[in-house]
Amino acid sequence: MSRSKSVHDLSGLMKYADRAPWDEAMAEMLSAHLGPACEATGLEPDAMFEIIGDHWQGPLWGCAFEDLLTQELQPDGGNLVDDYLKRRGWNEKAPDKAYMRALRDTVMSLYEISEVVPGQSMTLRDLLRDVAPVTVREHGATQTLVNWDKIAARIVNVNGRPGISGALLPFSADGAVRVIDAFSQLADDAQNTVGLDPLDRDALLRASGPMFTNMWLLDCLGKAMPGSAPEMINADGDDLVFHRIIFPLAKGVIGKSIVRRLNAAQWLEPASDNFWNWLASAMKNKKPQTAKGKQAFVTTMDDGTPVFANVELKGRKLIVEVNSAARAERATVQVREWMGDYLDVPMTEIRTLAQVMADEAGRAPQDETLDIPPHEMERIVHDMLTREYTKTLDEPVPALDHDTPRALARTKAGRTKVADWLKYIENGAAKSGTADPMGTYDFTWMWAELGLSDLRR
Repeated sequence: MSRSKSVHDLSGLMKYADRAPWDEAMAEMLSAHLGPACEATGLEPDAMFEIIGDHWQGPLWGCAFEDLLTQELQPDGGNLVDDYLKRRGWNEKAPDKAYMRALRDTVMSLYEISEVVPGQSMTLRDLLRDVAPVTVREHGATQTLVNWDKIAARIVNVNGRPGISGALLPFSADGAVRVIDAFSQLADDAQNTVGLDPLDRDALLRASGPMFTNMWLLDCLGKAMPGSAPEMINADGDDLVFHRIIFPLAKGVIGKSIVRRLNAAQWLEPASDNFWNWLASAMKNKKPQTAKGKQAFVTTMDDGTPVFANVELKGRKLIVEVNSAARAERATVQVREWMGDYLDVPMTEIRTLAQVMADEAGRAPQDETLDIPPHEMERIVHDMLTREYTKTLDEPVPALDHDTPRALARTKAGRTKVADWLKYIENGAAKSGTADPMGTYDFTWMWAELGLSDLRR
């Protein structure tokens, strides 16, 4: 198994850990950091790394090694860093010795990132302890991390200059919530644990290093293993499967005749001369459905009216696009009733969400036909996002229990909830990267508009 790297030279300390009694202590620490996840999944370590990627072996070994550096070996209370520096410290440079001593006194905690300056620094807010945020110097991680990411890490303070250690674990939003819940439960149970004060969160964290590694592993494995992705449904509660129903125009029928009939239908909202939104209210839809463990995909008009389908006249084809098999069946029947013998027998193309995403991911840049300068494209996308988010502030949001962000932000309990929602959408946009207009969009105005600027930290 490869080992994590550090800007400081810890090679002598790592080699010393291969000697007794530290070799046995390190083996036990690795078992603590990997064993529970292995037991929970029934996988051996090698099988786990095949799933999440071999490149994680080094960081996970680093998590266990750094954890060992902070522990006292029973029964005599010996510490690996102290023992090494006592016997071999003469062979180490002063900055490396200072770093080892600082690392010895760290704890791993869960942090929320903000104020990222790529290649320079970032601010970490502890999500498990009530302590002031810390701005750390960091070159590598700040190249990939973005605002509101959640990470498990150790803050190493060397001569008053805080940084982070080499072992860093990025958590998903829901994985971070599970860590917070687990640590809260640990604090509640600490009063029954010998030697742990439930109010001494540093002591609790010092004993909780393996918790972070195992919960991170289970989170990653849950997302990477087949069948783990959340199922997507539409507003009716149907499985999300995209159907494209193509009706050829019957012989002798001209497009203008089709357009006149479509424009006469009250349930169709024209978006252009040859494109219509089919409003769901005309189909006597069921109320929007939700299901545990599933995510809803809902398309609406500006006034919040759900859209049942899209209708487009393209050449001599009338194309209807819907997002479920049930809707496809209903749409086919309805179109035949509208159009009668104006249309021939339809053909249907079906694609799953995974296929749509794969197609999008595989699209080559040269497939794009638009020739718009990057700065102009960025302006167009940013203007569009501002319009959409302006509407969203006054629309029910499923993630906010169908409250509107503006109304919820006016309540004391709702302020934090809306701030978390803003962080979630801002974090998702930032992950697009600066080459994507989404990744450069400035959400600051939304925080100010909702009166939540004080929570953007």
